[in-house]
Amino acid sequence: MEIETVAGPAAVVVDETRDARLLVVLTHGSNGSVDAPDLLAVREAALGLGAVVARVTQPFRLAGRRAPGGAAKQDAAWAEVVESLRKRYPRVPLVQGGRSNGARVACRTAARTGAVGVLALAFPLHPPGRPEKSRADELRSAGVPVVVVNGDRDPFGVPAAPDAAEVVTLPGERHDLSKDPARVGAAVEPWLRRWRG
Repeated sequence: MEIETVAGPAAVVVDETRDARLLVVLTHGSNGSVDAPDLLAVREAALGLGAVVARVTQPFRLAGRRAPGGAAKQDAAWAEVVESLRKRYPRVPLVQGGRSNGARVACRTAARTGAVGVLALAFPLHPPGRPEKSRADELRSAGVPVVVVNGDRDPFGVPAAPDAAEVVTLPGERHDLSKDPARVGAAVEPWLRRWRG
């Protein structure tokens, strides 16, 4: 389905379950898609817990752009998508997340959307080779528990506690978390389990 936002339409793929106990809304990175291996692994883990899973292609990607544009407009569009989904599933807790740029959006908007937690895959702590340009403030801005799953070979860096409530570092993985996506699903499953209504 498509949801109109201030930044243009967003595309949403929803996997429903009977008697939903949780709503998990996920999105891609700047140059990726909702079919990234790590997002699909999280999708499977969440479905196994009785969650409704919505994978959102943000307006900039739907329009064919690789760069997300300004954070304010991207965040406003994300909040509109999540609000629309919350109207469809009003009685279950919301966990939102994404990979890379999508993880940043999820952290920045958690308070606005009423999320109980944020799932941050491959959170880009800093631009490659520029550790002085830390984005740790975005993790702290979530205001709710954040679990970060990063590879230990990620050139964007690996966040640490206390900036996130929990950090899982996967050996041998790079920024794409595609070497063994099943490990990503296994890493987030216990964390998602705690939010089921």
